[in-house]
Amino acid sequence: MRGVMMYGPGDVRVEHRPDPAIEQPTDAIIRLSATCVCGSDLWPYRGHDQLDGPAPMGHEYVGVVEEIGSEVRTVRPGDFVIGSFFASDNTCEICQAGYQSRCVHAELMGAIGTQSELARVPLADGTLVATGGMPDADLVPSFLAASDVLGTGWFAAVAAAAGPGKTVAVVGDGAVGLLGVLAAKQLGAERVIAMSRHEPRQQLALEYGATDIVTERGDAGVARIKELTNGYGAHSVVEAVGTQEAMMQAIRATRPGGHVGYVGVAHEVALPGDELFFSGVHLHGGPAPVRQYLPTLIDLISRRVIDPGKVFDLTLPLADAAKAYEAMDQRQAIKALLQP
Repeated sequence: MRGVMMYGPGDVRVEHRPDPAIEQPTDAIIRLSATCVCGSDLWPYRGHDQLDGPAPMGHEYVGVVEEIGSEVRTVRPGDFVIGSFFASDNTCEICQAGYQSRCVHAELMGAIGTQSELARVPLADGTLVATGGMPDADLVPSFLAASDVLGTGWFAAVAAAAGPGKTVAVVGDGAVGLLGVLAAKQLGAERVIAMSRHEPRQQLALEYGATDIVTERGDAGVARIKELTNGYGAHSVVEAVGTQEAMMQAIRATRPGGHVGYVGVAHEVALPGDELFFSGVHLHGGPAPVRQYLPTLIDLISRRVIDPGKVFDLTLPLADAAKAYEAMDQRQAIKALLQP
């Protein structure tokens, strides 16, 4: 099969890789219908994360089951399925509490690499969810979004306690931030403030339910949020970047007693203890337990209540993966979908 390998910063290649095979009786093999480049893939692409030799890439996926192990019971060959970027058994105490991304048997799909034609999915019964029939082609991008960025944005909004009567601010205008806007709106937020400097992303944020756009960053952005909230700050803030500036902006824009939902993969973030202590805010986040939300998200997408697939503003064949990475790195695309 063909699959994407990263050799180093800026060095993305599509190569022939061995076809995956069943390794454990709980595995499934899927043929990818669509995959994509994630914002987190840009960290090694930009040299911020070090690679230990050539690495398979990709952790977002939808496709059709081709083969299952002898112990797989909930999906079968021919099913169209979606899975999280973490494989999980969905039965351990951590999973049952709703934190499948921290399952005691969790396996990171990024180590397997789903920017490919085929992929092995461990713990298939706990990881994969079938949509119930082959979806219409125009729904495939939205189902793909559910594999990570929609589920992550949804978790961020939940962690930030978004809901009726709340003002929600979203730090970050990538795919996760934009879908955090969508999630906050779906969860009933009264006001959703998108922090963005990029007009196409602002327009999509407004389409997804944003009521206000803030273009300022850092302390200026915090001041603007305070101005829009009578000096109090937002009830709920989504942090979808993972940098020091973004995290401090999120904490400082939250009113005392409010909630920050952080899902940006943290890079060199250090929280000053005294400021955190006196902020009086709740912090909750980490790798999103996407599996928890998949049934709800599949239902909303199937009924066309939401259209998260609009975050894919560039579609390329798998063979052009290097162009997809470059476009996202240069902010010429919000998110690039790859067609195997």
